[in-house]
Amino acid sequence: GTGSSILSALQDLFWLSKSKVEKQLQIISVLQWVLTFLVMGIACTLILMYILCTDCWAIAALYLAWLVFDWNTPKKGGRRSQWVRNWAIWRYFRDYFPIRLVKTHNLLTTRNYIFGYHPHGIMGLGAFCNFSTEATGVGQKFPGIRPYLATLAGNFRMPILRDYLMSGGICPVNRDSIDYILSKNGSGNAIIIVVGGAAESLNCTPGKNSVTLRNRKGFVKLALRHGADLVPVYSFGENEVYKQVIFEEGSWGRWVQKKFQKHIGFAPCIFHGRGLFSSNTWGLLPYSKPITTVVGEPITIPKIDNPSQKEVDFYHGIYVDSLIKLFDKYKSKFGLPETEVLEVN
Repeated sequence: GTGSSILSALQDLFWLSKSKVEKQLQIISVLQWVLTFLVMGIACTLILMYILCTDCWAIAALYLAWLVFDWNTPKKGGRRSQWVRNWAIWRYFRDYFPIRLVKTHNLLTTRNYIFGYHPHGIMGLGAFCNFSTEATGVGQKFPGIRPYLATLAGNFRMPILRDYLMSGGICPVNRDSIDYILSKNGSGNAIIIVVGGAAESLNCTPGKNSVTLRNRKGFVKLALRHGADLVPVYSFGENEVYKQVIFEEGSWGRWVQKKFQKHIGFAPCIFHGRGLFSSNTWGLLPYSKPITTVVGEPITIPKIDNPSQKEVDFYHGIYVDSLIKLFDKYKSKFGLPETEVLEVN
């Protein structure tokens, strides 16, 4: 009757509202991370300087004293927080795209690992969600393994941002930090290195599967020095979430980008996603495209204190072949044609 119709309409309205609320929470969760990535470090530095000039200067002074005392913590494995890694906001972040983590092989807790993550994309959204939060279940899929996502060391010189990053298990991508984790932190550690780095981000664009790897061999040398197994990781869809203006080699735009990359450590990209209120407008929000991160089979690496270039080249070649095989095996499962080829530069 009429009562049943009204009840049915109210139920439909309730679920519609719930769906809209969840979508808005997803947008907010992604937006806060984008703003963290782009401006949090600079903003917190400026705020701290401002507070020093106000009547609340003692608060800023105490934090700066703590900063001096705590300066080397990022180099010693950081200060992860399982509470932060399990925040509900990361689950909304995951569902916005959505992001998935695919396990193909077990990892032994008696070994240490270096994951090579490809491609970089604009912000490495898949790397962050999968390895710096528990949103996709990395702790359940690889029990006993502690993931450390490595990023620019300069981020850990920024007040507040450094503590936020460390809480997720993020560490500086420098030799001191990696040496400590792989030699003085026991076993069961996995350092995730986005091998292509800033150079790779300059070429990422939707529809392109390309990695910067041919001359990137430092991570292989580190693996040999510590006897850490290498694990190829490929994120299907990482390049799809932003559109970028690609400057050709030799152009003034590429020259500026390379200068920034050389002297500062990152390359400024001209990119855009969707707007905050509409997917048909431009903005900083990434497009909600699926990102699927596949963790490949570990490559057993011997411990060699001083590996020769020949040994580094040998294991680097094995790694490149493993990455290509991983891409070829899973590409059709995640929307790519069988004819798609991974470009290795």
